[in-house]
Amino acid sequence: MTDRNLDMKPTTPTPDPSSTPTPPATAPTPAERSAAEAPVGPVARWAIHRRLYDWVLSLAHTKHATWSLFLLSFAESSFFPIPPDVLLGPLCLGHRKKAMWFATVTTIASVLGAFLGYYIGYALIDLALMIPSITQASIDDLAGEFDQRGQLYVFIAALTPIPFKLLTITAGFAKMNLLVFTIACLIGRATRFYLVAGLFWWIGPKAVPLIDKYFNWLCLLFVILLVGGFSILKLLH
Repeated sequence: MTDRNLDMKPTTPTPDPSSTPTPPATAPTPAERSAAEAPVGPVARWAIHRRLYDWVLSLAHTKHATWSLFLLSFAESSFFPIPPDVLLGPLCLGHRKKAMWFATVTTIASVLGAFLGYYIGYALIDLALMIPSITQASIDDLAGEFDQRGQLYVFIAALTPIPFKLLTITAGFAKMNLLVFTIACLIGRATRFYLVAGLFWWIGPKAVPLIDKYFNWLCLLFVILLVGGFSILKLLH
């Protein structure tokens, strides 16, 4: 052997980059988005309330979700039966950094919709009586109290599950002071929707599976709160 051969050292083979395992991508976790898309079981044909909820929930996965939230919030204040909270919550889960923005959109749209409800009660009361849950008796019953407690009634309805459209239409029928009406709507709606957005932001992605699991119990709780809100109005009557 030559000295040259004796001085040769074994070389370490260079690893093939294509064979090196690639670490998992550090993209933003999809948990917040996938939670709102969690599949649910079959829904019975009689469960109209659940079907409406699922339909509204599906709007959260479209590119027009913010506009859907705006329109839903606007309509709920004057004629639509589904509260915007069911869309506000999933949107806050899917985009938690924008939770307060969604609450702002919901509040503004709801107050604008309240003006439509006011106008319906003011000038189109016959049309208002075609809306489910709106009756002449309920409007007459509340209208007589609006001079003294109208702002309190509107605030309670804006903050609780009481059908907000009942109070916005009644306020127009009773010709409630528009400035007082606006302030009561704004404070009540903002308090409610910012609390809802903050709650969903705080709970995080686990909220939607819990809603799916306990949906019927939550509906019962909603009814209890609804009855409680009406009971408060009766006590104030």
